[in-house]
Amino acid sequence: MIAILDYGSGNLRSAQRAFERTGHEVLLTADPALALSADGLVVPGVGAFGACMQQLRDVGGDSIIRARVASNKPILGICVGAQILFARGLEKGMHEGLGIFDGEVAQLAAPILPHMGWNTVKGGDGSRLLEGLDGASFYFVHSYAAKTDVDGAAISWANYGENFIAAIERGPVSATQFHPEKSSDNGARLIRNWADSL
Repeated sequence: MIAILDYGSGNLRSAQRAFERTGHEVLLTADPALALSADGLVVPGVGAFGACMQQLRDVGGDSIIRARVASNKPILGICVGAQILFARGLEKGMHEGLGIFDGEVAQLAAPILPHMGWNTVKGGDGSRLLEGLDGASFYFVHSYAAKTDVDGAAISWANYGENFIAAIERGPVSATQFHPEKSSDNGARLIRNWADSL
């Protein structure tokens, strides 16, 4: 079973439909027991870093994510749900993240923001998410991103004004800055890659 963490952020129904196409049972839930016991946990997110972190804390989602990491249980963060896995975010002030990955999420150095639309992603060495998808295009909507290497992680990169982390994988934790649920066939393939690894 795949649980999608319902903490008041993200296009949950769209994500639910996309993950259901893998053949797995998919539940939208804020129930800690279900979120902890699921084969995979999806952490969506839209809006600002600080607001998402507050919403996550309000339902105990930060504790759920840390407990899953400690138990080596798979997690997939999407968009701001990926950003909050980093140590801090610099959107509208400095906000503490979950610190699963070192580094900060900062504004892209690009002339036009947000970065919205399709962009190609260079698959990182050892990436399971991007297996069969190196150089494929995915759908992005964001103005902030993580930009620096993370020790021990398989990192896939994209460029918009500068290079930034499009996807990151280390141990049980995977995350994408783009929206696989909005990325047509490429997104469906990536979701299946993740689901097949559960």
